[in-house]
Amino acid sequence: MKAPGPVPGPAYGAAVGDDQRRRVPSVGRRWGRRLLVVTAVSTILVLGAAAAAGQVLISPTMHPVGPPPRDLPARAVEVPVPGQGTVRGWLVPGRAGAPAVLLLHGLRSDRRAMVPRARWLHAQGYTTLLVDLQSHGESDGEHPTFGRLESRDVAAAVAYLRAEAPGRPVGVVGVSLGGAATVLADPPLDVQAVVLESVYADFGTAVENRLRLRLGPAGPPLSGLLVAQLPLRLGFSADDLRPVDRISGLRAPVLLCRGDTDRHATLAEAKALYAAAPEPKALWVVPGAAHVDLYDADPAAYRARVGDFLGQYLGPATPPGA
Repeated sequence: MKAPGPVPGPAYGAAVGDDQRRRVPSVGRRWGRRLLVVTAVSTILVLGAAAAAGQVLISPTMHPVGPPPRDLPARAVEVPVPGQGTVRGWLVPGRAGAPAVLLLHGLRSDRRAMVPRARWLHAQGYTTLLVDLQSHGESDGEHPTFGRLESRDVAAAVAYLRAEAPGRPVGVVGVSLGGAATVLADPPLDVQAVVLESVYADFGTAVENRLRLRLGPAGPPLSGLLVAQLPLRLGFSADDLRPVDRISGLRAPVLLCRGDTDRHATLAEAKALYAAAPEPKALWVVPGAAHVDLYDADPAAYRARVGDFLGQYLGPATPPGA
């Protein structure tokens, strides 16, 4: 008789394998949920940081400016801007019959930044007008708009300067924001000479440049989050902030000035603006200068280059009493 074989016991190995198979999806689900939570939190943090950065980007820079320097014979003026309030500034009378120049500061600055240029131009006999662009200094405004609404300030200031200096040629010297506002004016300004210093070519690139400087390679991918906020915060898009597309409409000779180490508004942008600008035009690259005040960087070279340009297209201006 055949001996009975062993009685089958519980399939221990199979039971363990089934338990492991039941646990693997459970562990996977837990890690998946954790990943989703981490991703959601990271997204919220990034969006929150972008929103905070966007708010800082459009925060106004309004503050008292005070009286003009004692060595500058200026008087305080108010320039009405239709639909926007009032732009405040200083008018510095020059020699009778001499040309006039509008001086425009950069972002987060005010008219005082243009005082060294005003002193120099006054010594040459020019009449000058220095203004605080909207939401800067003592002028009205809710937010800087990177040239969009500031272009209306510029148009109103040119009209005011023409009324103060009737029949005389008028030029504009615009630094960064002031230069962008000059180019974005619609219709184009009726002036005889334009000097653009350190002006961005398009707003998206300008934001990328600044984020790259602060965050390194991680900066440019985040620029879209800031640029995308423009329609919601300011009511227009980055497509409305492209001086490179508008500079061809200028009706005056233009001198583009740029530092060769400027990483905020790069030399490549300057060359793109120069290529798009109408004739007559010139490009002056300042050796060793970054995104700084080009007058302060090399006063002698600035006076020679910009002075020659203004003298050529506005006509000569001699010192008062000469």
